[in-house]
Amino acid sequence: MATPHPSFPNPRRDFFAKASAVIIGAVTLVVPAVSGLLLFLNPLRRRAQAGDAVRVASLKMLPENGEPRRFPVLATRDDAWNRTPNVPVGAVYLQRIGAGEVRALNVTCPHAGCFVDFRADRKHFLCPCHNSTFALDGKVLDPKSPSPRALDELTVEIRHGDEIWVEFRNFRPGVKERILA
Repeated sequence: MATPHPSFPNPRRDFFAKASAVIIGAVTLVVPAVSGLLLFLNPLRRRAQAGDAVRVASLKMLPENGEPRRFPVLATRDDAWNRTPNVPVGAVYLQRIGAGEVRALNVTCPHAGCFVDFRADRKHFLCPCHNSTFALDGKVLDPKSPSPRALDELTVEIRHGDEIWVEFRNFRPGVKERILA
């Protein structure tokens, strides 16, 4: 009876099997790692949106007599990996100052950061925290006011003939200079 010869593995087949295993293993490790790294770095690559103009109102919503109206400012907020649309970020007083011209004043008092109210009966703004008064154009009415500056005027743009867009910004309270907060 003849003894069977031991079978030796084919070195060529063995090479292709090992090479395929290495390639498949590398792909299964590299693809998730690169995807995770890109997701992790995504907030760093995003463009900063502070100070972008946001649509606040339309010209039809403002009275022609120049009386200010208060409007909330809603914007999209990006916080790390979260994007939240229509978040209240502040408020502005809008008023017509001419044909197709609008003034925007931040509602935050430059003294302590309280929200000012418009007094229609007296035609001025009043800060309820320290009773400072501001004229319709935002200037301080009382020279003894603790407010270090006038109300902060914001850049306004009229788009499409009727839309009021405001470059909303908050400024540091309690200082004479307009420093972004």
